Amino acid sequence: MTTSTPRRRETNDQARHAASEELMLITAGFWSFKTLAAAVDLGLFALLRDGRCLNRAEVAAELGIPDRPADMLLAACASLGLLRRERDGYTNDDLAEDLLVPGRRRYFGDFVLYADRREYPAWLSLGEALRTDRPQTWNPDEQETGYAVEDEVMTALFWNAMHSLSSSTAEALADAVDLGGHRRLLDVGGGSGAYSLELCRRNPELMATVYELPHVCEQTAGRIAEASLEHRVDAVAGDFRAPGAALPAGHDVMLLSMVLHCFDEAACRDLLRKCRQAIEPGGTILISELLLDEDRGGPPLAALMGMNMVVESQGGRNHSELDYRTWLWDAGFEDAEVVRFRGAGANGVVVARAGARP
Repeated sequence: MTTSTPRRRETNDQARHAASEELMLITAGFWSFKTLAAAVDLGLFALLRDGRCLNRAEVAAELGIPDRPADMLLAACASLGLLRRERDGYTNDDLAEDLLVPGRRRYFGDFVLYADRREYPAWLSLGEALRTDRPQTWNPDEQETGYAVEDEVMTALFWNAMHSLSSSTAEALADAVDLGGHRRLLDVGGGSGAYSLELCRRNPELMATVYELPHVCEQTAGRIAEASLEHRVDAVAGDFRAPGAALPAGHDVMLLSMVLHCFDEAACRDLLRKCRQAIEPGGTILISELLLDEDRGGPPLAALMGMNMVVESQGGRNHSELDYRTWLWDAGFEDAEVVRFRGAGANGVVVARAGARP
């Protein structure tokens, strides 16, 4: 009896300490993010690219920062798995070398910078967003949408950020879904065309059209040219949100990737009806998103993306697999199934077929 009580107390104390540590990690989450953002902004990962190894003094000198903050920045990035120690210096770990070096095809830094310069300041007003149900990144009284061409921050940062996020996610989607046998893809709200480009690379017989806002199509055309896929991918200007607007016809597969979480149920249903009206009979629709569980208790990235929609959008929210299955059926699609995968911008894709019903 005299020995069991202290052991039990020790176990209970350890559990309490672990719980407080978990809460501290949540509370200090912005420390990790701001460290990453500062490192990207300063050019740390570009400095250490291609296996270059520098010591603390060399990093401080090349980045133009004092010794003490250089020491703390290098230690923090190493602790986050972004850098590793080699000899007496630091070099990029595989994650940073693959995703945080400018010029890499999967470069994620543009999304980090967008989150830092636009989303992070708006999240400081999260309480206001929750109380008023109004976005904090733009003013609905002054702009028609959050994607207005006159919004210089969006024009300069957002579309590059979406390409950054989409490039790696598109690879995960292409690994998960076989589009062999399909001829023509319509990428609805496809932004820079990252998904169309990756899916066409993987499927030599596939042609694709990116359907986007006119000012976005200019950027999309540049990305298509960079990929040397002008003969298989094009961009068509339009606004699927416009009342009565019809989607381009002649496609046997349609993709909605990271689109529907920007809208409420009514807008999602409306867009899915437009997809059903435009798609070829028997065609396939793909909805790639961070899907909420049916009990709406997670997973964390999907649930927190929903919070981001409170900050950034009017009506946007993350939806569940059940939501999409229901809306697809009501729009005239059948045989909906979910294929799970791991990606930055999606954790699965809902796949359905255009049925005989209108």
